[in-house]
Amino acid sequence: MINNTLSSYTTVTTPINTDLHATDTPQKSINEWESTLALTPSLPVSKAARQAWLLFAAAVFLVSVPVFVEAPLVRSLPVLSIAITGFWVWLSFKLMSHPVTYLWGDLLLGFSWSWLAGAIYWGWLRWEPMWHLPVESIGLPFACWCLAKNWGKVGNCFYLGSLLGTALTDVYFYLVDLMPYWRQIMQVEPASVSPILQTAVIQVQTPWGQAWAVILAIGLLTAGTLPLLTRKKHWYAFSGAVLSTILVDSLFLIAAIAA
Repeated sequence: MINNTLSSYTTVTTPINTDLHATDTPQKSINEWESTLALTPSLPVSKAARQAWLLFAAAVFLVSVPVFVEAPLVRSLPVLSIAITGFWVWLSFKLMSHPVTYLWGDLLLGFSWSWLAGAIYWGWLRWEPMWHLPVESIGLPFACWCLAKNWGKVGNCFYLGSLLGTALTDVYFYLVDLMPYWRQIMQVEPASVSPILQTAVIQVQTPWGQAWAVILAIGLLTAGTLPLLTRKKHWYAFSGAVLSTILVDSLFLIAAIAA
Protein backbone atom coordinates (compact mmCIF):
# COMPACT_ATOMS: atom_id res chain seq x y z
CA MET A 1 0.00 0.00 0.00
CA ILE A 2 -10.91 -3.82 6.54
CA ASN A 3 -13.54 -2.71 5.72
CA ASN A 4 -17.04 -1.37 5.39
CA THR A 5 -20.10 -2.92 6.98
CA LEU A 6 -22.99 -2.99 4.58
CA SER A 7 -26.56 -3.45 5.67
CA SER A 8 -28.22 -6.64 4.48
CA TYR A 9 -31.77 -7.12 3.33
CA THR A 10 -32.03 -10.00 5.80
CA THR A 11 -31.75 -9.84 9.57
CA VAL A 12 -28.15 -11.08 9.39
CA THR A 13 -25.34 -8.50 9.23
CA THR A 14 -22.87 -9.17 6.45
CA PRO A 15 -19.14 -9.57 7.19
CA ILE A 16 -16.99 -6.47 6.81
CA ASN A 17 -15.34 -6.30 3.42
CA THR A 18 -14.03 -3.83 0.92
CA ASP A 19 -16.65 -4.41 -1.78
CA LEU A 20 -19.26 -1.80 -2.49
CA HIS A 21 -21.95 -4.51 -2.41
CA ALA A 22 -22.46 -7.13 0.27
CA THR A 23 -22.10 -10.70 -0.91
CA ASP A 24 -24.30 -12.54 1.58
CA THR A 25 -27.64 -10.97 0.68
CA PRO A 26 -30.12 -12.83 -1.54
CA GLN A 27 -29.17 -12.30 -5.16
CA LYS A 28 -32.72 -11.34 -6.15
CA SER A 29 -32.86 -8.56 -3.57
CA ILE A 30 -29.52 -7.15 -4.68
CA ASN A 31 -30.55 -7.14 -8.34
CA GLU A 32 -33.86 -5.43 -7.57
CA TRP A 33 -32.10 -2.75 -5.48
CA GLU A 34 -29.46 -2.10 -8.15
CA SER A 35 -32.12 -1.83 -10.88
CA THR A 36 -34.11 0.65 -8.82
CA LEU A 37 -31.00 2.74 -8.17
CA ALA A 38 -30.04 2.75 -11.87
CA LEU A 39 -33.53 3.89 -12.94
CA THR A 40 -33.89 6.57 -10.28
CA PRO A 41 -31.20 9.26 -10.67
CA SER A 42 -32.66 11.27 -7.80
CA LEU A 43 -31.74 8.63 -5.24
CA PRO A 44 -28.79 9.65 -3.06
CA VAL A 45 -25.46 7.99 -3.66
CA SER A 46 -24.94 5.14 -1.19
CA LYS A 47 -22.69 5.60 1.78
CA ALA A 48 -20.42 2.84 0.48
CA ALA A 49 -20.00 4.58 -2.89
CA ARG A 50 -19.20 7.90 -1.22
CA GLN A 51 -16.62 6.19 0.97
CA ALA A 52 -15.03 4.56 -2.07
CA TRP A 53 -14.63 7.92 -3.82
CA LEU A 54 -13.24 9.42 -0.60
CA LEU A 55 -10.64 6.65 -0.63
CA PHE A 56 -9.85 7.55 -4.24
CA ALA A 57 -9.38 11.22 -3.32
CA ALA A 58 -7.29 10.33 -0.26
CA ALA A 59 -5.04 8.14 -2.42
CA VAL A 60 -4.45 11.05 -4.81
CA PHE A 61 -3.57 13.29 -1.88
CA LEU A 62 -1.22 10.76 -0.26
CA VAL A 63 0.73 10.28 -3.48
CA SER A 64 1.30 14.04 -3.63
CA VAL A 65 2.48 14.31 -0.01
CA PRO A 66 5.87 12.54 -0.45
CA VAL A 67 6.59 14.60 -3.58
CA PHE A 68 5.78 18.07 -2.27
CA VAL A 69 6.28 17.63 1.49
CA GLU A 70 8.62 14.74 2.22
CA ALA A 71 11.20 15.41 -0.49
CA PRO A 72 12.10 18.91 0.79
CA LEU A 73 11.97 17.72 4.42
CA VAL A 74 14.20 14.72 3.91
CA ARG A 75 16.98 16.75 2.31
CA SER A 76 17.67 18.56 5.56
CA LEU A 77 16.26 16.10 8.13
CA PRO A 78 16.52 12.55 6.75
CA VAL A 79 16.61 10.88 10.17
CA LEU A 80 13.45 12.70 11.22
CA SER A 81 11.73 11.53 8.04
CA ILE A 82 12.61 7.93 8.88
CA ALA A 83 11.27 8.41 12.41
CA ILE A 84 8.00 9.81 11.09
CA THR A 85 7.43 6.44 9.43
CA GLY A 86 7.02 4.97 12.90
CA PHE A 87 4.33 7.55 13.66
CA TRP A 88 2.43 6.67 10.47
CA VAL A 89 2.52 2.97 11.36
CA TRP A 90 1.36 3.66 14.93
CA LEU A 91 -1.45 5.89 13.72
CA SER A 92 -2.54 3.37 11.10
CA PHE A 93 -2.89 0.57 13.66
CA LYS A 94 -4.66 2.98 16.00
CA LEU A 95 -7.22 3.72 13.31
CA MET A 96 -7.52 0.06 12.38
CA SER A 97 -8.46 -0.81 15.95
CA HIS A 98 -11.87 0.83 15.43
CA PRO A 99 -14.35 -0.45 12.80
CA VAL A 100 -15.42 3.06 11.82
CA THR A 101 -11.87 4.15 10.92
CA TYR A 102 -10.49 0.76 9.84
CA LEU A 103 -10.33 1.62 6.15
CA TRP A 104 -8.39 4.82 6.77
CA GLY A 105 -5.89 3.02 8.96
CA ASP A 106 -5.49 0.40 6.27
CA LEU A 107 -4.82 3.11 3.66
CA LEU A 108 -2.35 4.86 5.94
CA LEU A 109 -0.42 1.64 6.50
CA GLY A 110 0.13 1.31 2.75
CA PHE A 111 1.20 4.95 2.64
CA SER A 112 3.78 4.20 5.36
CA TRP A 113 5.73 2.03 2.92
CA SER A 114 5.82 4.83 0.35
CA TRP A 115 6.95 7.31 3.01
CA LEU A 116 9.71 5.00 4.28
CA ALA A 117 11.03 4.35 0.79
CA GLY A 118 11.00 8.07 0.00
CA ALA A 119 12.84 8.89 3.22
CA ILE A 120 15.58 6.37 2.44
CA TYR A 121 16.03 7.30 -1.20
CA TRP A 122 15.77 11.09 -1.05
CA GLY A 123 17.78 11.19 2.15
CA TRP A 124 20.82 9.19 1.10
CA LEU A 125 20.58 7.84 -2.46
CA ARG A 126 18.99 10.61 -4.52
CA TRP A 127 22.16 11.16 -6.58
CA GLU A 128 21.68 7.79 -8.32
CA PRO A 129 18.37 7.48 -10.20
CA MET A 130 18.88 3.78 -10.92
CA TRP A 131 18.41 3.11 -7.19
CA HIS A 132 15.05 4.88 -7.13
CA LEU A 133 12.78 2.01 -8.18
CA PRO A 134 14.55 -0.70 -6.11
CA VAL A 135 14.24 1.44 -2.99
CA GLU A 136 10.62 2.30 -3.74
CA SER A 137 9.95 -1.45 -3.95
CA ILE A 138 11.03 -2.01 -0.36
CA GLY A 139 7.48 -2.83 0.73
CA LEU A 140 6.64 -5.04 -2.27
CA PRO A 141 7.23 -8.43 -0.57
CA PHE A 142 5.13 -7.38 2.42
CA ALA A 143 2.31 -6.07 0.19
CA CYS A 144 2.22 -9.25 -1.89
CA TRP A 145 2.22 -11.43 1.24
CA CYS A 146 -0.65 -9.44 2.78
CA LEU A 147 -2.73 -9.61 -0.39
CA ALA A 148 -2.11 -13.36 -0.59
CA LYS A 149 -3.50 -13.56 2.96
CA ASN A 150 -6.45 -11.34 1.95
CA TRP A 151 -5.45 -8.71 4.52
CA GLY A 152 -4.88 -4.98 4.16
CA LYS A 153 -6.28 -4.77 0.63
CA VAL A 154 -6.86 -1.02 0.63
CA GLY A 155 -3.41 0.02 1.85
CA ASN A 156 -1.47 -2.56 -0.12
CA CYS A 157 -3.34 -1.81 -3.35
CA PHE A 158 -2.60 1.87 -2.78
CA TYR A 159 1.08 1.06 -2.36
CA LEU A 160 1.13 -1.09 -5.50
CA GLY A 161 -0.63 1.64 -7.48
CA SER A 162 1.91 4.20 -6.29
CA LEU A 163 4.75 1.82 -7.15
CA LEU A 164 3.35 1.21 -10.63
CA GLY A 165 3.17 4.95 -11.29
CA THR A 166 6.75 5.35 -10.09
CA ALA A 167 7.94 2.47 -12.27
CA LEU A 168 6.35 3.85 -15.45
CA THR A 169 7.76 7.32 -14.78
CA ASP A 170 11.25 5.92 -14.20
CA VAL A 171 11.00 3.86 -17.40
CA TYR A 172 10.14 7.05 -19.27
CA PHE A 173 13.20 8.80 -17.80
CA TYR A 174 15.35 5.91 -18.99
CA LEU A 175 13.87 5.71 -22.50
CA VAL A 176 14.11 9.47 -23.10
CA ASP A 177 17.63 9.59 -21.60
CA LEU A 178 16.76 11.96 -18.75
CA MET A 179 18.81 10.11 -16.13
CA PRO A 180 21.94 12.28 -16.65
CA TYR A 181 19.89 15.42 -15.94
CA TRP A 182 18.51 13.80 -12.78
CA ARG A 183 22.05 13.21 -11.52
CA GLN A 184 23.13 16.76 -12.35
CA ILE A 185 20.15 18.34 -10.57
CA MET A 186 20.90 16.36 -7.41
CA GLN A 187 24.53 17.48 -7.37
CA VAL A 188 24.28 21.23 -8.01
CA GLU A 189 23.08 24.15 -5.95
CA PRO A 190 19.42 25.18 -6.35
CA ALA A 191 20.45 28.32 -8.26
CA SER A 192 22.04 26.16 -10.97
CA VAL A 193 19.04 23.86 -11.48
CA SER A 194 17.15 26.03 -13.98
CA PRO A 195 19.52 25.59 -16.98
CA ILE A 196 19.56 21.82 -16.44
CA LEU A 197 15.77 21.69 -16.37
CA GLN A 198 15.52 23.70 -19.56
CA THR A 199 17.86 21.30 -21.33
CA ALA A 200 15.85 18.33 -20.05
CA VAL A 201 12.62 19.91 -21.37
CA ILE A 202 14.18 20.12 -24.84
CA GLN A 203 14.81 16.38 -24.60
CA VAL A 204 11.17 15.77 -23.62
CA GLN A 205 9.89 17.89 -26.52
CA THR A 206 11.61 15.78 -29.16
CA PRO A 207 9.35 13.46 -31.23
CA TRP A 208 10.80 10.51 -29.30
CA GLY A 209 10.08 12.13 -25.96
CA GLN A 210 6.57 13.17 -26.94
CA ALA A 211 5.70 9.74 -28.33
CA TRP A 212 6.73 8.01 -25.14
CA ALA A 213 4.89 10.62 -23.09
CA VAL A 214 1.68 9.75 -24.92
CA ILE A 215 2.30 6.03 -24.44
CA LEU A 216 2.98 6.61 -20.74
CA ALA A 217 -0.19 8.65 -20.32
CA ILE A 218 -2.31 6.02 -22.08
CA GLY A 219 -0.80 3.29 -19.92
CA LEU A 220 -1.49 5.20 -16.71
CA LEU A 221 -5.04 6.09 -17.77
CA THR A 222 -5.80 2.48 -18.65
CA ALA A 223 -4.30 1.07 -15.47
CA GLY A 224 -6.05 3.74 -13.41
CA THR A 225 -9.56 3.59 -14.86
CA LEU A 226 -10.20 -0.09 -15.59
CA PRO A 227 -10.03 -1.14 -11.89
CA LEU A 228 -12.82 1.34 -11.10
CA LEU A 229 -15.21 -0.90 -13.05
CA THR A 230 -14.91 -3.54 -10.32
CA ARG A 231 -16.56 -1.17 -7.82
CA LYS A 232 -14.36 -2.47 -5.00
CA LYS A 233 -12.83 -0.09 -2.51
CA HIS A 234 -9.28 -1.40 -2.62
CA TRP A 235 -9.24 -0.86 -6.39
CA TYR A 236 -10.39 2.72 -5.88
CA ALA A 237 -7.29 3.25 -3.73
CA PHE A 238 -5.16 1.63 -6.43
CA SER A 239 -6.68 3.79 -9.18
CA GLY A 240 -6.26 6.99 -7.17
CA ALA A 241 -2.56 6.24 -6.68
CA VAL A 242 -2.01 5.43 -10.37
CA LEU A 243 -3.93 8.37 -11.82
CA SER A 244 -2.31 10.84 -9.45
CA THR A 245 0.99 10.02 -11.15
CA ILE A 246 -0.28 11.87 -14.21
CA LEU A 247 -1.03 14.91 -12.05
CA VAL A 248 2.36 14.88 -10.32
CA ASP A 249 4.28 14.35 -13.58
CA SER A 250 2.33 17.16 -15.25
CA LEU A 251 3.13 19.55 -12.40
CA PHE A 252 6.81 18.68 -12.66
CA LEU A 253 6.76 19.31 -16.41
CA ILE A 254 5.06 22.67 -15.93
CA ALA A 255 7.62 23.64 -13.27
CA ALA A 256 10.48 22.60 -15.59
CA ILE A 257 9.08 24.64 -18.48
CA ALA A 258 8.61 27.66 -16.25
CA ALA A 259 12.13 27.40 -14.81
